[in-house]
Amino acid sequence: AFKAAVLIQRWYRRYVARLEMRRRCTWRIFQSIEYACEQDQIKLHNFFSYLMDHFTPNSSKESDFISRMFISGESFKEAELEKYCDYESVEVPDSYTGPRLSFPLLPDHATALLEAFKQKQQLHARYVLNLLHETRKHLKQLPNISHVSTCYSEEVTVCGDLHGQLDDLFLIFYKNGLPSPSKSYVFNGDLVDRGKQSLEILIILFTFLLIYPKEVHLNRGNHEDHMVNLRYGFTKEVMQKYKVHGKKILKMIQNVFCWLPLATLIDQKVLIIHGGISDTTDLDMLEKIQRNKFVSVLRGKKRKESNRNVEIQETNGESKAEADPAGNEAALSSCPQPRPTQAPSMANKLEFSRWVRQTVQEQIEWCRRLVDISESEEEELTYSSAVSLTDLDGPRWTRQEEWKQILDILWSDPMPQEGCRVNTVRGGGCYFGPDVTGKMLEKYSLQFLIRSHECKQEGYEFCHNRKVLTIFSASNYYEIGSNRGAYVKLGPDLVPHFVQYQANKTAHTLTMTQRQGFPVALISRVEESAFRALREKLFAHTSALISTFKAYDKDNTGRITLSNWATAVESVLHLGLPWRMLRPQLVRSTADGMLEYKSWLDNLAMEQRSQEHIQSSLLEVIYRNRSNLETIFRIIDRDHSGLISFEEFHQTWKLFSSHMNVELTDDGINDLVRSIDFNKDGNIDFNEFLEAFRLVKQSQ
Repeated sequence: AFKAAVLIQRWYRRYVARLEMRRRCTWRIFQSIEYACEQDQIKLHNFFSYLMDHFTPNSSKESDFISRMFISGESFKEAELEKYCDYESVEVPDSYTGPRLSFPLLPDHATALLEAFKQKQQLHARYVLNLLHETRKHLKQLPNISHVSTCYSEEVTVCGDLHGQLDDLFLIFYKNGLPSPSKSYVFNGDLVDRGKQSLEILIILFTFLLIYPKEVHLNRGNHEDHMVNLRYGFTKEVMQKYKVHGKKILKMIQNVFCWLPLATLIDQKVLIIHGGISDTTDLDMLEKIQRNKFVSVLRGKKRKESNRNVEIQETNGESKAEADPAGNEAALSSCPQPRPTQAPSMANKLEFSRWVRQTVQEQIEWCRRLVDISESEEEELTYSSAVSLTDLDGPRWTRQEEWKQILDILWSDPMPQEGCRVNTVRGGGCYFGPDVTGKMLEKYSLQFLIRSHECKQEGYEFCHNRKVLTIFSASNYYEIGSNRGAYVKLGPDLVPHFVQYQANKTAHTLTMTQRQGFPVALISRVEESAFRALREKLFAHTSALISTFKAYDKDNTGRITLSNWATAVESVLHLGLPWRMLRPQLVRSTADGMLEYKSWLDNLAMEQRSQEHIQSSLLEVIYRNRSNLETIFRIIDRDHSGLISFEEFHQTWKLFSSHMNVELTDDGINDLVRSIDFNKDGNIDFNEFLEAFRLVKQSQ
């Protein structure tokens, strides 16, 4: 009996170890592919940014088009945005049976919204625009770092990434309760993208934010960025749900996103940021940055040439204005302080009131010019601009320094090693070590950091000697069963208490017999999904793989060793995966340890062709470039109509041709765009756009 028990125990331990190894390998595949996609997004954006920086427009029309390609959220002044997104001009038909909102909002409105979204109903565009308008007004009055106290509520609940997964939000509210005066919430960014119900999540959270402004707090994440939304689905979701007013809703959301606070501080002891920190993170600077300037964090907006003479120089700690008194005087003379006109008699109260308002407005405008608040920004005094106005004699930072502060807190990840280095895996932010965390906590007298940004298998994870807590609230993120979601509750003692869950209808409907084998079946399902994604990635790089395999196949036998196969695959895909360990799932075992790589690639092609029914070489190009092509299409399609007009194509091609030194006349560009417009409707849709790339590949 003892020997049998030992044998069973040994077998069980091996079995569990193998399951754990499979789970970890699957996780590595999902994460590597996800981060590689984020790298592609940033590389593509940097490419367009480079083109914009080096393109000289020939006319004001070209200049206007190029400026709106990436900073569309900044191109509207306050009055223009209000006029463009005027919700009062949108009529609600009598046939509308969905939820209705009236302001100020009440708890009953939030309850009605929750029930409506559970029934798959849609909020009318008028109410969406009205809600965004009120949310924006509220956010503009908030500081960059929200301050929360556990004195006023028994506990604060912190949620991580939701990524458009509405079922997870419903489950959190079901388990933990709705926001209320005694139930505070902090949602730590990445509310949108990837999932299919991002807009519903925004509507619910913005509604609770307006009902309970002291109990609900929202941080900005790296996906609260309209350039990221172009790639990861949120832009597409809004346009599909609101075909008539989608462009207005997107414009307002872009503006709302840039007003979201950057961090939250609980009891001055726990700092909540979306991504992480770096060795240069400065909370004092973050407090004073005008956060709305950074509509897209992927591109740091540069100062105008005329404003560079007031930027602070790092050398010697003195400003350029101080170093060049003449230049300083010239700058001040170009921005003279307004002299108030003579005050009218106080007998006419209306006239006197107008004079006071005009005089105050002139003084504010003069102060704004001194602190470099651009003309495109709002006319009313916001919290962040008020901070700047009261701190004219304090330190000044360049736009690049401010941009890096925001980029680091939204995109960074912790690492076990000491130090701080560039985050090459994601392509943005940095990796920070336990020493960087320790210095940050000591400098600001903090107990620990809470961040999100990374999917964790259990929904949460400690690192850096339990001084950094990652919380992730989107369960089944990669596939059903891939991970749990979690939220954390903090009381006055600031001791974290975790609640884990899985919003998985499949798991709830299993019988007892099925549940006994559920972990194995679930791992197999997740594993199958991961390897399917990996095989697609391999197929998308067929041409590069063949070239690399041939370099190892000196005698042109069509065969290489399995060791060389693993080395070659990593050199092409750069995913950092343990290919030798994954080989049994990707390559059939051979007796002599050699692989016939051409037949292996043919099998990959057959697998993908069976799903798509397209020529193999064309399919490879589409698999490899579809995400980039779709992002480029949406960038060119600046009005988000789903169609590229001839003018949009014309201006974009001028941008490309200037970079590639290709001389094309206007007639030549017009001939090109007409040849792509296959159905001759005067626009280019996405299928025509893809077809043009297929034709180019065929001709090559």
